[in-house]
This record gives sequence, structure tokens and C-alpha cells, in this order.
Amino acid sequence: MLSEFSLIDRYFAQRARTNTQRAALGIGDDCALVSPAPGEMLAVSTDMLVEGRHFFPDIDPHALGHKALAVNLSDLAAMGAQPLGFTLAFALPKPNEDWLAAFSAGLFDLADRFDCELIGGDTTAGPLNLCLTVFGSVRQDVALRRDAAQAGDDIWVSGMPGDARAGLGMLRGEWQVSEQDAAHFRRALEYPEPRVSLGLALRGLARAALDVSDGLAGDLRHILERSNLAATIDVDSLPLSPALARLPREVQLQCALAGGDDYELCFTAAPAQRAAVEAAAQQAGVRVARIGTMSALTSPQDAPAIAWRDAACKPLNLKLQGFDHFHAD
Repeated sequence: MLSEFSLIDRYFAQRARTNTQRAALGIGDDCALVSPAPGEMLAVSTDMLVEGRHFFPDIDPHALGHKALAVNLSDLAAMGAQPLGFTLAFALPKPNEDWLAAFSAGLFDLADRFDCELIGGDTTAGPLNLCLTVFGSVRQDVALRRDAAQAGDDIWVSGMPGDARAGLGMLRGEWQVSEQDAAHFRRALEYPEPRVSLGLALRGLARAALDVSDGLAGDLRHILERSNLAATIDVDSLPLSPALARLPREVQLQCALAGGDDYELCFTAAPAQRAAVEAAAQQAGVRVARIGTMSALTSPQDAPAIAWRDAACKPLNLKLQGFDHFHAD
């Protein structure tokens, strides 16, 4: 039977040691030692995934390994940071070897793609709970921050938001879709693609950025609040996948604007940078769409808010908010 230390060594430490050493000291000591490149700062982010809250109990463990790291890499992408390494701490009900083999394969498949080294962690017995901390590096002057947007900036989004929420609704039985669309939605939910290449390409072009983890409507407000601005969004400019476009319009909007788990990037840039942003996205192999504009508050007493419009500039009365972990279904 696997002990705690044989589990760590067999499924995680051995694989980590085969990777290029990005840390000065990785697995095997009381602490890892990580140093960014000269002139760069360390970017650090932590995410927790809890069974029954962030993923279904029957999720494919390979997909769970991928997603656990992907959501953290997405935070680095939103900062324009280059991945360096990560730690993994998790509670596991029992040491199932087939589960561990698949989970670690999904984790390291993604880690290897982004040259992101496992440098430490911990494990214990308990309800399935994953906590990853990821480390990256970025120069302070090009880091993409939430408080750097300016009035007049274009608002952009990558990919096609809403597919992950459509997948969640499908699994919950909220709507019925074809077998082909079901496979598309499920992959969007379980295998999100962190936009690391796009985040790196946007350094020096974008002003403010974040990743869409809790829904575009809720996450964009973080930029508005930190930058003290308002926004106008043209909902007809939202890029929708063909699968999402086959669902009813109200479902499309709910998924694309308020659905979570997309891990796309929402960012702002000056209008003069439009061609450069398009070129950066093409270089990164990611689709981007311009969906709105930042504006100054009309008075100091006004709260940052989003005005929703259609393509004809007609106001839309949409009551949307992002995902809230303490007020979720």
C-alpha cells in the first residue's frame, strides 16, 4: 500500500526531477528556492479546487490534473508573467494508483508545455481538495495590472467565453444539446486553455488585464473598480462558438457574460494599439474580439458600472453578476 512519501515520490517527485530545473532548489528540501531573471519580479498566485464546488466527483482525473494547473497558469497569463514553477498541496480520500497516474499525467502534460516545474507541496488524507501555488516572472514596467485602464481604452476578450458555463448547464440538465456540442462544451469546461502566450505577447500593448474565471460581467467590474472607470459593452460583438450560438439567446448571454470557468483574458488597450493587439493575438494563435469601451465616471459620486448595448447602440437592461463562491447554486 502506498505511504504518503512513496505516493509523492512515485507520481510527482520523480517526474518533477526529469524537468528542466527552473528553481535554484526544488523538491527534496524544507523549502524551494526560486529566483526570477535579473530585473524581473516574482508573480505568485494560489487557487483551490474543492470537489463538489469546482468539479464533479466523477471527473476524469487526467482532466482534473490539467485544470488544476491551468487555472493557476491563467492568473500568470493575466499578469503577462512567464511561468517558472508551482507547488501542489492536496487532500486525497485514499491513494488510488490508477487515479494518481491519470491525475499526475494531466498535470505534467500541461506543466511540460509551459516549462513550469513542480518545486514542492504536501499531501494528506481527507476529502478531495487541491491547492496549487504558481510562480512566474515579469518586469514591473510591463506587468498587466487591474488598475491601469484609462478612459477611451478598448475592451477586448480572448477566445469564445461561455462554453464552459454551457457545459456545466448541460451536465446539470439545464438544457439539452447534440452529442457533438456536448463533447465541445465538456472539453471547454474540463480542459481550459491558459492564455500564457497571449499574455506575454500583450506586454507593452495592453494596459489592464485579468482572466475570466467568475464570468465576464463580474470580472470586468474588478478592472472598473481598481481603475475607477465605467464601461460600455456591445453584447452583439461577443464572440460565440457555433455550439453556444445554437442555444437560446437568453442562454447565450447568461453563459457568455455571467458564466465562469472560461479562463479567457479580458484586457484594455488604447485604440491606437488595435493593429498591434491583433498582430499579438495572431502571433499567440488566439482569437481576440473588441467588445466595448472604457469611459470616465460622470461625477466623483458615481460607482463604476457596465452599460450593456446591442450593435445598434440600444440600451439593454441585463441583470448580470459573476460567480460568487459563497452565493452559488
